[in-house]
Amino acid sequence: MDPSVGSVLIGEVLPRVATIAVAIAGGVAFANVLVAFGAIRYIAALSKPLTGPANLPDEVGSAILTTAASTTAGYGMLAEYRDSGLLDDRATLVAVTINTFFGFVQHIFTFYAPVLIPILGLRVGLLYVGTRAGISLAITITGVLAGAFLLSRRNVDPEAMSAADGDTRTDGGDGRTVREKLLDAGRGGVEKTWEILPRLAVVYTLVVLATTYYDLEALTGGAADPLASLTGLPSAAVPVIVVYAFDTTSGALTIAPFIEDGTFTARTAVATMLIGGIVSFTVSTFKRSIPFQYGIWGAEFGTKVIIVNTSLKILWISVALVGLLLL
Repeated sequence: MDPSVGSVLIGEVLPRVATIAVAIAGGVAFANVLVAFGAIRYIAALSKPLTGPANLPDEVGSAILTTAASTTAGYGMLAEYRDSGLLDDRATLVAVTINTFFGFVQHIFTFYAPVLIPILGLRVGLLYVGTRAGISLAITITGVLAGAFLLSRRNVDPEAMSAADGDTRTDGGDGRTVREKLLDAGRGGVEKTWEILPRLAVVYTLVVLATTYYDLEALTGGAADPLASLTGLPSAAVPVIVVYAFDTTSGALTIAPFIEDGTFTARTAVATMLIGGIVSFTVSTFKRSIPFQYGIWGAEFGTKVIIVNTSLKILWISVALVGLLLL
């Protein structure tokens, strides 16, 4: 029996929206604090190898490094920079792409190390995590190269943040007291959250209701069989791919016994999970990417972010997959 609409809204939608809203508010407030106290100058030294070659302003470095702690907060900071005019759409897409590896780093400590590696075993787990790290790093390097060739001074406005914040200067040398700077930073975070919250809540509600009351497995289940056949993987790869496409942890639990009995080698196990990752984009885009990206950026620019992110992930996962299958 399907759960009631009320229980879905209270049990799933409300916690998700509240969590993201808090992260956005914190991320934007943090960005404002960095600007107000002149910390951008010091953070820029750490991120300069990425932002410099990519023709991005120093402020973007704070968002890139913040992403390693919170993807949502990092995206919220980039949204603030875009709204202020610091970055145009092209520069924002480059910054989002560069963010990829740092978002992955966060998941190493929150998911891969404590959950996935113990399930898969040390050898397979490290090979899988290492492969995914390489894919994420390749995407980030792609973003840096894209910025080097596609961005110029026309795509950024270093004075935009100062203009938007009135007397605020990125070196921290304005006339406000510490208390005023903190209050202004917090106020900016709350204002940005209230701006994003309505569309975030609407999109998440529609997506969660759709995935709760309609079976999406038909969208991807049929894609697993030909993919496994094409790559020459064991027949057991098909159910693993299908399960993995819907839930990474369940997919790892499904393949673990086959690794132990020798059905999968470390190489074929990782290849199978990568195929599951490609198939999963159909579901994950609808369940997670669309509500998150539309909530942050709005539908038009959010669609661009999804297309760029998904295309680069499929490209580099495919490259890694070919490499594994040819070994």
